[in-house]
Amino acid sequence: MRILVAGASGAVGRALIPLLVREGHEVSGVTRDAASAERMSAMGVQSYVADVFDRDALIGVVREAGPHTVIHQLTSLGTRNFADNARMRIEGTRNLVDAALAAGVRRMIAQSISWAYAPGEGAASETEPLDWTAPPPRLGTVEGVQALERVTAEMPEYVTLRYGLFYGPGTWYAPDGLIAEQARRGELSATDGIASFIHVADAARAASLALTWPTGTVNIVDDEPAPGTAWLPAFAEAVGAPEPPVQAGAAPWERGASNAKARRDYGWEPLYPTWREGFRALGGR
Repeated sequence: MRILVAGASGAVGRALIPLLVREGHEVSGVTRDAASAERMSAMGVQSYVADVFDRDALIGVVREAGPHTVIHQLTSLGTRNFADNARMRIEGTRNLVDAALAAGVRRMIAQSISWAYAPGEGAASETEPLDWTAPPPRLGTVEGVQALERVTAEMPEYVTLRYGLFYGPGTWYAPDGLIAEQARRGELSATDGIASFIHVADAARAASLALTWPTGTVNIVDDEPAPGTAWLPAFAEAVGAPEPPVQAGAAPWERGASNAKARRDYGWEPLYPTWREGFRALGGR
C-alpha cells in the first residue's frame, strides 16, 4: 500500500515510518525539517519538506506522492505553544484533508487525544461527549480536537485515534523530556487526577493496524487509567527524580479513558499493557 505520513518527524511519525517500511508498504513522509527528510531518504522513504499551512503546496505534495492512505500525525508541540497546536489541528487538518480529497485519497488515519472528554464517572468511552463546558484554555484544546475530528470525517474512510498521553522516545515523558526535567527539579505534585498513557511504540503500531480498521473513532490507551499519586512516583523513579509531593484534588475532567473498544472490537493489544511496565522500560529495568 502507498502511504503518506504527515508529521513524519514527530514522536509517533519517527516510530511509525520504520514500522511501515518493515511491513512492506511504499512510504512517503511530509516534514517541516530538512534533517528529518534526509533521515527518511536514507531509509528509502520518499520525503517532502512542506509547510502544511501552505494549502496549495500541500495539495501538490499529496498529488505527487499518490498515496492510497494518508496518516495524519501533525502536531506543533516543540515550542510548548498550545495555541499553535490547536491551529495545527484546525487549519493543518483542513489543508491535509483538502489535499487528500483533491488527490483522490479515500482513507485517512488521524491523531487525536483521549483527554478532551467531558467530566463523568469512570474511564471515558468513545460514545461520550467532549468537554464543551470547559473554561479557557482547555476549551481551545477541545475545540481544536472537535475541528480535527469533524474535518477528518469528510474522508470517504477514516479512523480517528484518540491517544493517551505519549511516553517513550521523543516525547515529553521520556528520560530527556520536559516532564522528566520538571520532576527532577521538584516542580510536579502527585494529585488525584486520573490519566491514561500510551507508549509511543504502541501508538505507532495502532496507526499501522488502523489501515484495515473500520471507519470510526477509537481510544488508544493502555489498560490502567491511574491517579497521579500512583503513576507520578513510578515515573519519577524511572527517570531518577526525587519522590514527588502529594497534593489532594483533581480537575473534573481528569478521568482517563477506556480501551475496551480497541481490545474487544479490533483485537488490539498494547505491547506495554500499562504504564507500570512502560515506565520501568524507560529506566532500563
